[in-house]
Amino acid sequence: MFTGIVEELGEVTAVEPLADASRFRLRGPVVTDGAKHGDSIAVNGVCLTVVETGEGEFTADVMAETLKRSSLGALTTGSRVNLERPMALGGRLGGHIVQGHVDGTGTIVERTPSEHWEIVKVSLPTELTRYVVEKGSITVDGVSLTVVEAAADYFTISLIPTTLALTTLGHKQPGDPVNLEVDVIAKYVERLLGDRSGSVRDPLSDLAAGQSPLPGSDEATGRDPR
Repeated sequence: MFTGIVEELGEVTAVEPLADASRFRLRGPVVTDGAKHGDSIAVNGVCLTVVETGEGEFTADVMAETLKRSSLGALTTGSRVNLERPMALGGRLGGHIVQGHVDGTGTIVERTPSEHWEIVKVSLPTELTRYVVEKGSITVDGVSLTVVEAAADYFTISLIPTTLALTTLGHKQPGDPVNLEVDVIAKYVERLLGDRSGSVRDPLSDLAAGQSPLPGSDEATGRDPR
């Protein structure tokens, strides 16, 4: 598990195409310190497994499915990447719960600079719209961020100078792709509220109609909650 607090702005030093995958070599002295074969490192929000380490670099194999469903397929030698090691048990959860499992990709639409921060608008795949809410959490290229505005096909984020300086989001331009991971808690809530047919119930609508928001609750079974 990760937290979305980027530890290091790394760099792709080599990309080796394989039959049905690619092998990436990435430079990141901080995240490779103590890393060994089989460890996990998040690269632009994608959890990858370390194959080899040495001289501040590590290699990782990326299968075709990951290349297709994330922005890693667009990386080339010299590309900068956000790097984060998994959170140690008992460590501080500085951002939010991040799995490193990308839900989709968006595109930087526009950037609006301000004196002390910058507003960035990102396109949002329609299938992810229901998971994104204002003031909720979202991971963009591995960075834990708070949603400022949530619309049907886009959302906005506000980036402070530290984020602009120490992550790829300070360099991304309109048209550039970014990896998106929505808050996993939202997906579990949706699953729990779904009925057997697979549709999703709206708990607020249920309450308005005088129905129990959750199957099996005291109101639904007729049991006296006292």
